[in-house]
Amino acid sequence: MIRPILRYGDDVLHRPAIDVDAITPLVDSLIDDMIDTMYAASGVGLAAPQIGVPLRVFVADPSSGHESGALVVMVNPTFVERDGLQREDEGCLSVPGFNAAVPRPSRAVMRGLDRDGASREVEATGILARAFDHEMDHLDGSLFLDRLRGIRREMMLRKLNKLRRSGKW
Repeated sequence: MIRPILRYGDDVLHRPAIDVDAITPLVDSLIDDMIDTMYAASGVGLAAPQIGVPLRVFVADPSSGHESGALVVMVNPTFVERDGLQREDEGCLSVPGFNAAVPRPSRAVMRGLDRDGASREVEATGILARAFDHEMDHLDGSLFLDRLRGIRREMMLRKLNKLRRSGKW
Protein backbone atom coordinates (compact mmCIF):
# COMPACT_ATOMS: atom_id res chain seq x y z
CA MET A 1 0.00 0.00 0.00
CA ILE A 2 1.29 3.44 -0.89
CA ARG A 3 1.27 5.71 2.13
CA PRO A 4 1.36 9.51 2.27
CA ILE A 5 4.83 10.97 2.77
CA LEU A 6 5.14 13.51 5.57
CA ARG A 7 6.58 16.88 4.64
CA TYR A 8 9.05 19.23 6.27
CA GLY A 9 7.50 20.73 9.38
CA ASP A 10 5.81 17.57 10.65
CA ASP A 11 6.98 16.82 14.21
CA VAL A 12 7.58 13.11 13.50
CA LEU A 13 10.38 14.05 11.08
CA HIS A 14 12.22 15.94 13.81
CA ARG A 15 12.21 13.24 16.51
CA PRO A 16 14.59 10.27 16.79
CA ALA A 17 12.97 6.96 15.85
CA ILE A 18 12.87 4.04 18.27
CA ASP A 19 14.30 0.54 17.82
CA VAL A 20 12.13 -2.27 16.51
CA ASP A 21 11.70 -4.91 19.23
CA ALA A 22 10.81 -7.79 16.90
CA ILE A 23 10.03 -8.38 13.24
CA THR A 24 6.29 -8.93 13.49
CA PRO A 25 3.73 -9.21 10.69
CA LEU A 26 3.00 -5.49 11.27
CA VAL A 27 6.68 -4.59 10.74
CA ASP A 28 6.79 -6.81 7.65
CA SER A 29 3.70 -5.04 6.29
CA LEU A 30 5.29 -1.67 7.09
CA ILE A 31 8.37 -2.66 5.06
CA ASP A 32 6.17 -3.67 2.09
CA ASP A 33 4.36 -0.32 2.30
CA MET A 34 7.66 1.55 2.50
CA ILE A 35 8.96 -0.20 -0.62
CA ASP A 36 5.73 0.52 -2.52
CA THR A 37 5.75 4.15 -1.38
CA MET A 38 9.43 4.70 -2.24
CA TYR A 39 9.03 3.30 -5.76
CA ALA A 40 5.75 5.16 -6.37
CA ALA A 41 7.51 8.42 -5.44
CA SER A 42 10.57 7.57 -7.60
CA GLY A 43 12.76 7.70 -4.51
CA VAL A 44 16.14 6.15 -3.81
CA GLY A 45 15.38 5.67 -0.11
CA LEU A 46 12.65 6.04 2.48
CA ALA A 47 12.72 5.93 6.28
CA ALA A 48 9.75 4.86 8.39
CA PRO A 49 9.38 8.31 10.05
CA GLN A 50 8.73 9.78 6.59
CA ILE A 51 5.43 7.90 6.53
CA GLY A 52 4.63 8.73 10.14
CA VAL A 53 6.00 5.60 11.81
CA PRO A 54 8.72 6.44 14.36
CA LEU A 55 10.63 3.15 14.00
CA ARG A 56 14.28 2.61 13.00
CA VAL A 57 13.60 1.08 9.59
CA PHE A 58 14.64 2.24 6.15
CA VAL A 59 14.62 0.94 2.60
CA ALA A 60 16.99 2.03 -0.17
CA ASP A 61 17.45 1.17 -3.82
CA PRO A 62 19.96 3.20 -5.83
CA SER A 63 18.49 1.79 -9.05
CA SER A 64 14.97 3.02 -8.17
CA GLY A 65 13.66 -0.48 -8.88
CA HIS A 66 15.43 -1.00 -12.20
CA GLU A 67 17.97 -3.59 -11.00
CA SER A 68 17.06 -6.90 -9.41
CA GLY A 69 18.70 -7.35 -6.02
CA ALA A 70 19.51 -3.65 -5.50
CA LEU A 71 16.92 -3.14 -2.75
CA VAL A 72 18.31 -2.89 0.79
CA VAL A 73 16.06 -3.19 3.85
CA MET A 74 17.61 -2.22 7.18
CA VAL A 75 16.00 -2.56 10.61
CA ASN A 76 17.74 -0.99 13.63
CA PRO A 77 20.73 0.05 11.49
CA THR A 78 24.01 1.37 12.84
CA PHE A 79 27.12 2.54 11.07
CA VAL A 80 30.18 0.32 11.42
CA GLU A 81 32.38 2.52 9.23
CA ARG A 82 32.09 5.73 7.25
CA ASP A 83 34.89 7.28 5.26
CA GLY A 84 35.68 9.47 2.31
CA LEU A 85 33.63 12.43 1.24
CA GLN A 86 31.27 13.12 -1.62
CA ARG A 87 29.38 16.35 -2.09
CA GLU A 88 26.48 16.06 -4.51
CA ASP A 89 23.09 17.64 -4.93
CA GLU A 90 20.39 15.67 -3.19
CA GLY A 91 16.73 16.03 -2.52
CA CYS A 92 14.27 14.43 -0.14
CA LEU A 93 10.79 13.01 -0.56
CA SER A 94 9.79 14.98 2.57
CA VAL A 95 11.08 18.25 1.08
CA PRO A 96 9.86 18.00 -2.53
CA GLY A 97 11.18 20.52 -5.01
CA PHE A 98 14.25 21.44 -2.96
CA ASN A 99 17.81 20.27 -3.62
CA ALA A 100 21.21 21.14 -2.20
CA ALA A 101 24.78 19.88 -2.22
CA VAL A 102 25.29 17.99 1.03
CA PRO A 103 28.53 16.34 2.19
CA ARG A 104 28.12 12.60 2.73
CA PRO A 105 30.55 9.69 3.11
CA SER A 106 31.70 8.09 -0.13
CA ARG A 107 31.82 4.70 1.60
CA ALA A 108 29.71 3.32 4.43
CA VAL A 109 29.39 -0.02 6.16
CA MET A 110 26.11 -0.57 7.96
CA ARG A 111 24.96 -3.30 10.31
CA GLY A 112 21.35 -4.09 11.11
CA LEU A 113 18.63 -6.66 10.63
CA ASP A 114 16.99 -7.69 7.37
CA ARG A 115 13.24 -8.08 7.08
CA ASP A 116 13.50 -11.67 8.38
CA GLY A 117 15.31 -10.54 11.53
CA ALA A 118 18.69 -11.91 10.44
CA SER A 119 21.76 -9.81 11.19
CA ARG A 120 23.41 -8.37 8.11
CA GLU A 121 26.25 -6.06 7.22
CA VAL A 122 26.21 -4.07 3.98
CA GLU A 123 29.08 -2.12 2.45
CA ALA A 124 28.05 0.72 0.18
CA THR A 125 29.78 3.27 -2.01
CA GLY A 126 28.57 6.15 -4.13
CA ILE A 127 24.84 6.81 -4.22
CA LEU A 128 24.02 3.93 -1.85
CA ALA A 129 26.46 5.25 0.79
CA ARG A 130 24.80 8.64 0.34
CA ALA A 131 21.35 7.09 0.73
CA PHE A 132 22.41 5.22 3.89
CA ASP A 133 23.63 8.45 5.47
CA HIS A 134 20.53 10.39 4.35
CA GLU A 135 18.12 7.76 5.72
CA MET A 136 20.05 7.50 8.99
CA ASP A 137 19.57 11.25 9.37
CA HIS A 138 15.81 10.64 9.16
CA LEU A 139 16.03 7.94 11.83
CA ASP A 140 17.91 10.39 14.05
CA GLY A 141 15.30 13.14 13.57
CA SER A 142 17.03 15.39 11.07
CA LEU A 143 16.67 16.32 7.41
CA PHE A 144 19.21 17.23 4.76
CA LEU A 145 18.32 20.88 5.42
CA ASP A 146 19.86 20.51 8.88
CA ARG A 147 23.23 19.83 7.26
CA LEU A 148 23.18 23.09 5.30
CA ARG A 149 24.86 26.20 6.59
CA GLY A 150 24.82 29.91 5.92
CA ILE A 151 22.85 31.69 3.25
CA ARG A 152 21.83 28.50 1.39
CA ARG A 153 20.09 27.16 4.50
CA GLU A 154 18.48 30.51 5.31
CA MET A 155 17.13 30.89 1.77
CA MET A 156 15.65 27.38 1.72
CA LEU A 157 14.05 27.73 5.14
CA ARG A 158 12.63 31.13 4.23
CA LYS A 159 11.12 29.70 1.05
CA LEU A 160 9.71 26.65 2.87
CA ASN A 161 8.18 28.75 5.64
CA LYS A 162 6.63 31.08 3.07
CA LEU A 163 5.04 28.09 1.33
CA ARG A 164 3.77 26.77 4.66
CA ARG A 165 2.25 30.14 5.63
CA SER A 166 0.55 30.46 2.24
CA GLY A 167 -1.01 27.01 2.58
CA LYS A 168 0.79 25.70 -0.52
CA TRP A 169 2.90 23.25 1.49
